[in-house]
Amino acid sequence: MTDGPGQEEHDAAPDAARSVPQDASLSRRGILGLGAGGAALLLAGTAGLVHARSGDGRAASAKATRAAGSFHPDAAGDILANRARAVSRGDRAAFLATVGSAPAAFQKAQAGLYDNLRRLPLDGWRERVVDTQHTDAATGVTVVRAEVRYRLKGFDRHEVARARYLSLAPRSGGWTIVGDGTSHGLADDAEIWDGGPLTAVHGRSCLVVGDASGLDGFARSLDAAVPVVTRVVGRGWAQRAVALVPADARLAAALAGQGQDLGAIAALATVAPPAGEGPGEDRVIISPGTFGRLNALGRDVVLAHELTHVATGGARDRATPLWLIEGFADYVGYSGTEITVRSAAGELAREVAAGRVPAALPDAAAFTGASPRLSQSYQEAWLACRMIADRYGEATLVRLYRAAGRVSEAAALRDALGLTRDRLTALWRDYLKKELR
Repeated sequence: MTDGPGQEEHDAAPDAARSVPQDASLSRRGILGLGAGGAALLLAGTAGLVHARSGDGRAASAKATRAAGSFHPDAAGDILANRARAVSRGDRAAFLATVGSAPAAFQKAQAGLYDNLRRLPLDGWRERVVDTQHTDAATGVTVVRAEVRYRLKGFDRHEVARARYLSLAPRSGGWTIVGDGTSHGLADDAEIWDGGPLTAVHGRSCLVVGDASGLDGFARSLDAAVPVVTRVVGRGWAQRAVALVPADARLAAALAGQGQDLGAIAALATVAPPAGEGPGEDRVIISPGTFGRLNALGRDVVLAHELTHVATGGARDRATPLWLIEGFADYVGYSGTEITVRSAAGELAREVAAGRVPAALPDAAAFTGASPRLSQSYQEAWLACRMIADRYGEATLVRLYRAAGRVSEAAALRDALGLTRDRLTALWRDYLKKELR
C-alpha cells in the first residue's frame, strides 16, 4: 500500500480502488454517489453526470503465438542500448536510425514516440527483451516482448515497467527494428506517450502530462486538492501526484486498464505497475471531456476524492473494507464544502423518508456496475464515515482507516471505536434517520 498516515505497505499486488462508472443520466446516478439533487451542485451544466472512478492500472497483453527460432534476447542488446542513449542525450537521428529499415508509417510513429519521450521529465528510459513471441522461419524476422522501464524525475520513487512488442530483422552484424507486434495480434501496454504531442506542466505539488488542452488548469486544481487531503489524512504521504490527461478517450480507457470506458468518468486513481518488486507508482487519470463538464466545486471534490486514494493506497488496497475505502474518500472530498447531506444523498434520502432504511453497510458487490443501488451505496458509505467523524472525531475516523488496512474489520472497529459491526450498523441506521428524514 502506498504510504498513508501511518499505514504499512502491503505485499499484495495493486488492485482496483473500485469506484464504478455508470450512465450519464442526470435523473439517476451522480458523481461520487450523489443523487439527482446533489449532482447539479457539482456540474457546470445539466447535460449529464460525471463519475469518479478508481481502477487498476494493469493493461492485459494479448496472448502470443510462440515459434521456435534462433534469436537470442541478448542479440538485441546493442540496438536497444542505442535507443536509450539517444533518448537520454537528445539524439533524434540516432534514435530514428534504429528503425531506419522499417515502413514509413512505423518510422513516423517512432519519431512521435521519441519527441514525446523528450518532453517528459524522465529519470532514465530503457528497453530490454524479455522473450521471443514469434519467429518467421523464412525471413528471420522475430517478434519480441520488450520491457520498457522508466521513472518520472521528482515523482516516481521506483521504476515503472510496461510491455511493448518489437519486430526485429537480422542484418549484417546485428539486428534492426522493422515494426511492432500488431501483425501477430500483440498489443503494447498503453502509455501517455502513445497519444499526440505531449505537454508536461509542473504544479507546486503535481506533474500533469497529456496532449489535451488546459493542462495548467488541471495542475492548479490538483495543487488545491493536495492540502485538502493532507488536512485530513496527515503529512505521512508524498503530498504530490502525477496526472495523465489524454485527449483521446480510447487512450484514457486503455490507461485505466481492464477495458474501462471513461466516457462518463471524470477522473480515476490507478497504479502504474512496478519494475521488479517495487510497489508501483500512483497515477490520476483525468478524462478531460467529462471533467470539463464539472463546475469548480465538482472538480475540487473529484480530485480530492482521487488524491485520497493516492494518499491512503486505495487504488491498491485489498484489506480495507470497500465501504470504508470509498466512504472515506468521499468524506475527504466533501470536507470543507457547503453541500448539504440531503442534497448530496438525495436518492438515499428519498428511500429513508419512505421508511426504507438500509439494514446493513454496503458490501463489495454494492459497488459494482451491476448494482441497482450504486449511488445509494456511495451515499451510505460516505454517511457511515461522516457519522464516525461526527460522533468520535475526525482523528478517530482516520485511525480506523489506518487500522483496517492492517487488521480485520472487526479488530479495527473494536480498537478504534470500541464497537462491534452490529453496533456500528445500529448507530449508522439511527444517523441516517436523523439526517435524511
